[in-house]
Amino acid sequence: MEFVQNFPFICIILSLFSGPLSSILNGKKAKWWNTFVITVIGVMNVCVLAFVVRTGEPYVYRMGHFSAPWGNEIRVGILEAVMAVFFCATMLLCMLGGIKEREEEIEESKQNLYYIMVNLLLSSLLALIYTNDLFTAYVFVEINTISACGLIMIRQNGRTIVAATRYMIMSLLGSGMLLLGICFLYSITGHLLMSNIQQAVWNLHETGEYQVPLLVAVGLMCVGLAVKSALFPFHGWLPDAYGYSTVSSAAILSSLVSKGYIFLLLKIFYRVIGFEVIRDSKVIHVLFVFGIAGMIIGSIDAIRENSIRRMIAYSSVAQIGYIYMGFGLGTELGVLASVFHIICHAATKALLFLSASSLTEVSGDSTNFFDLTGAGYRDKVAGVAFTAGSLSMVGFPMLGGFISKILFAQAAVGHAYKMLPTLIALAISTILNTVYFLKTVIRIYTPMRPEEKKERGCKTAAMKEQPVKAAALICFVALNLVLGLFSQPILMLLERGLSMFA
Repeated sequence: MEFVQNFPFICIILSLFSGPLSSILNGKKAKWWNTFVITVIGVMNVCVLAFVVRTGEPYVYRMGHFSAPWGNEIRVGILEAVMAVFFCATMLLCMLGGIKEREEEIEESKQNLYYIMVNLLLSSLLALIYTNDLFTAYVFVEINTISACGLIMIRQNGRTIVAATRYMIMSLLGSGMLLLGICFLYSITGHLLMSNIQQAVWNLHETGEYQVPLLVAVGLMCVGLAVKSALFPFHGWLPDAYGYSTVSSAAILSSLVSKGYIFLLLKIFYRVIGFEVIRDSKVIHVLFVFGIAGMIIGSIDAIRENSIRRMIAYSSVAQIGYIYMGFGLGTELGVLASVFHIICHAATKALLFLSASSLTEVSGDSTNFFDLTGAGYRDKVAGVAFTAGSLSMVGFPMLGGFISKILFAQAAVGHAYKMLPTLIALAISTILNTVYFLKTVIRIYTPMRPEEKKERGCKTAAMKEQPVKAAALICFVALNLVLGLFSQPILMLLERGLSMFA
């Protein structure tokens, strides 16, 4: 075994133990330690990605060198390594982009607590990506939930406490259904390692035994993770959680936390149940219906919002609907489109939240739609960044969102029953996206009279005032351009990853 093969396990342990270490550091030292840890973990995952691309084969890391059923495993392939690298890069940029807001909004005595939650969250996301054990995945799902709840309520005002409470209630319901599904699956297969479960499930599928308990287990796990990832109609907790937390928390929650749950669901489809079995079940049709409903309803709710942050939050409901719709198509191209959209949406949503925070800061700290008039002139970098993110969500050529929508349309073409609903939903959703994103872009570039600026407490910001945040915004814009202009090699890499994922 080469030393680089130990890196996924080291990454999980390093981020896990960085949480307790941050508790004995002051806020400033905890911030720099957190930045160092995320950077080191990102570099290690780049090395892992290079290794699996070079070998062209996935590998299994057995902790303690014990085999099943006593041992625990980490399984690493191209897709896992790509997602780990992307998650680390996104989290690093989100943390760097929200430094000033965190220092202003979080009490100094509690800032190290924030970094404890971030470290635990990163550990849980990496574990969800790499683990090959279903119960270990559940344990880190709970760590993820608690960490995310801490990120929401760290400001400790009335709205964030209510938002965190609603988030915790819904997340615990989702976790409970996920655990019940795992228990059902364990009772009929006798295994917790994903590869062992898949073999047992395939045997049951061939013999026709335990089909009802198997369907119940699949349904419970799907619904549980759908609740946690805010698929319509389980999205009621999302606008407050994203809208009232700190900007770093909102960016991380929208771009990474929900994607971790979705990636676990993808592992369940491919590595636990088997994609053939999932495709033959009725569950996939339910996900398709609710995915399309989320695309439309989430966009309608976004149009009705007057707060820019809550508008972006409702947009996430629509974009998560895209991902589930791709899964619901039940084709390899549909899954590939969903995986690409996970990356595209994460990069764009973090960009939108970070740029929106700058626009509100130069508009008297108001998130109200009309108070943002002319904000694009007062903070030019944030205005350009928000425009780029909006165009990506609409599906403008040269940006990642355009490739996502093309892929979803291609995946639907030729499908007997789902082609027409998919194409109609894509068209309607694109029109609705255009309405609420481009009207905001027009608003931030509508000039405001000088006397109105004084009345509303508006100010002008320069890049030199927040160079780190400006750099983070530029990096996210560049990432969206890379996803749009150089999508082919990325898609080829993801396709290779999916082929070795099962």
